[in-house]
Amino acid sequence: MKRLFSFFLAAILVFSCCCLSFALPEQPQKDETQHQVAMIGHKGYSAYYQENTIESFQKAAEAGFSGVETDVRMTKDGVFVLSHGEEIEMADGTMMKIARHTYRELTAQPLKNEYTDTTLYLCTLAEYFDLCKENDLFCFIELKGYFPIFKIVEVFKLAKEHYDLQKCEFQSFELLVLLVAHIAFPDLRIMLATNTYNFNAKVALFLGFDLDMNHESLTADVVQRFHDKDRWVSCFTVNDKEEALRCAACGVDFMETDLFPVLPV
Repeated sequence: MKRLFSFFLAAILVFSCCCLSFALPEQPQKDETQHQVAMIGHKGYSAYYQENTIESFQKAAEAGFSGVETDVRMTKDGVFVLSHGEEIEMADGTMMKIARHTYRELTAQPLKNEYTDTTLYLCTLAEYFDLCKENDLFCFIELKGYFPIFKIVEVFKLAKEHYDLQKCEFQSFELLVLLVAHIAFPDLRIMLATNTYNFNAKVALFLGFDLDMNHESLTADVVQRFHDKDRWVSCFTVNDKEEALRCAACGVDFMETDLFPVLPV
C-alpha cells in the first residue's frame, strides 16, 4: 500500500511540475563572462580531516574551497545531522545507527577522529549553515535515508533561517525528493546526482534542474546540453589531477573533491 501511494504521489508530482514549469519563476542564471571551476570540498576537507565535521568544513574554508558538500540524515527525534553513512563510530569504537538514536544519545560522547587530536561531535545541519555563512561558502546538500515530505520542506526552511537559499544547491539521487523540493521552493536551485546520463537526467534537464554526475561518465556533450538550458553542471568525486583537467575541459561549473587544489593554480 505504501509503495502504491508513493507511485501515485510521484505521478502527481511529475504532472504538476510539467504543467507548472512554464509559470514558475526563473532560477538564477549562470554568469557567462568567464568560466572558472568552483572547487567543492567533498564532505569538507575530507582527505586530511574527519569528514562531515566542523573541523573538516572550517579547514576547507581556510584552504580556499568555494563551497562544501555534506550529507544530511535525521535522528530518531527528528534532528538534522551530518553523516555519509547511516552509522557513526564513537570515540570508544561503539557503532550507532543515526535513525535509531536521539540527538542527545548520539552526542553523549565524541566521534572517532582518525586524523587529528581535535575532540569532535556529530555536526548538525544548523551548525553547518552557520559555518558556511561565516565563511561565505556555497552549500551542496544531499539528503540521505528516508525523509517525510514535511521534513524535506523543513530542511530548506532551516537553510533560509540560517543562511541564504541562493547559496545552496539541493542534491539527491532520488528524483521524487527533488520534485517535492521544487514544488515547495520553486526558486531553489535543484541538482540531480547521477552516475550516468540516464532517464532521470533527461527529466531533470526538461524540468530545469542542475546536474551532478560521476566524473567517469561525464562528457562535454552532457555539459553542453545543460549549459544550453542555462543550468549548472558539477562532477564528483575527482581526486586525480589529470581527470580534473579533463572534467574542467568539458566545461563543468563545479568539481567535488577531497583534495585542494586538485586543479593546477
